[in-house]
Amino acid sequence: MSLIRYVDKAHFSLINSRRLTLSLNIESKKATVEEIGKGIAAAQTMVIAEYRGVNVDSMTKLRANARKENVYLHVLKNTLARRAVEGTSFAALADQMVGPLVYAASEDPVAAAKVLHQFSKQNDKIVIKAGSYNGDLLDAAKVAELAAIPSRDELLAKLLGIMQAPVSGFARALAALAEKKQAEAA
Repeated sequence: MSLIRYVDKAHFSLINSRRLTLSLNIESKKATVEEIGKGIAAAQTMVIAEYRGVNVDSMTKLRANARKENVYLHVLKNTLARRAVEGTSFAALADQMVGPLVYAASEDPVAAAKVLHQFSKQNDKIVIKAGSYNGDLLDAAKVAELAAIPSRDELLAKLLGIMQAPVSGFARALAALAEKKQAEAA
């Protein structure tokens, strides 16, 4: 004997008066898939990691790091995530979407990989399973390699430093020459 009660947009099903499960109705599922699609629409990279056993404080820190790096990070139902990535460059990840997963996506090619990889170094309960970049499926080792690449901002800062080095050297040489001429004149 099963009893079904509808509450708001989600419904609870009480099966044999022992187990209570919560499922989304079809409109909520469509809205969720649409939201996920918007979150990953402009992303270049997506990384998935298992978070089994991670406490709330650690997950809050991970989310804060992701926000700081402009990474879309969410815990999602795998079936909804599979539907959201259908027809995108991340479709290859669908076979890897098994178990309790956290999904990270970013416009920066390395940001999602960096956030999860750095956090997995601190917390061994976060296990990177796979990733996708430009439609290519990446295993955990390739995600780690991707995370080791400097970000766009880091590369621009290095380039600016290299470009400024000759100019600053020239300025120092001019200043030394000016001091020498003033010392000779005095």
